[in-house]
Amino acid sequence: MRKIVLYIVLGLFPLALLAQPRLEREEIYIGVHGGLMMSMVNFNPRIDGANNLMDPLLGKNGGLVFRYSGHRCCGLQVEVNYLQRGWQEDAEATALTPATHYERQLDYIEVPFLSHIYFGSESFRGFVNLGPQMGYCFASQESGERQSQYEAQYEAIKKPFDWGVAGGLGLYFRNRKVGIFQIEARFDYSFGHLFPVRRRNYFKQINTMDLSVNFGYLFPIK
Repeated sequence: MRKIVLYIVLGLFPLALLAQPRLEREEIYIGVHGGLMMSMVNFNPRIDGANNLMDPLLGKNGGLVFRYSGHRCCGLQVEVNYLQRGWQEDAEATALTPATHYERQLDYIEVPFLSHIYFGSESFRGFVNLGPQMGYCFASQESGERQSQYEAQYEAIKKPFDWGVAGGLGLYFRNRKVGIFQIEARFDYSFGHLFPVRRRNYFKQINTMDLSVNFGYLFPIK
């Protein structure tokens, strides 16, 4: 219930920003961004060899950005992104067996709805992006040797729909004619589960966390 309340609050937060003073000229930008990300999956109960915060899976991400600023110091940002999430498992070498490695990459389409809060001068600005995100896992790829005696995490993804919250911090250089060049560090936390987590199932909770660094270019439309 608390997750749903948080999701609703973040969804309504952009509406509260509309109370800010309006700009003399609206700012509308479209562009692209992309970079590298570290993905972490928290399984409960934990699986032997599964990745944790110290052992992330590296992937790529990128997508399209639409940004609208009609009020001073704030605006709205909508994105359509491709993400490479997943986890990895490792087994150490023993006297009888060599070390082995397993990776599972999950390909997502994600759509964040973000409040865009900015500060600074006309040319150089810092910004904060915050809001809900929704996603869908459309592909899964495995490589390496399966490590665990339990098969639950190797099954087909039963819950491909994902939802959660996203927050980012960044800086950008802005020119009214050329556009915006920016860098952003973002953290995503998912409330969706990859597999069923009912009492009769093996896993009781599964959460995905992502940390990414993206470079972007946005072109002014208005």
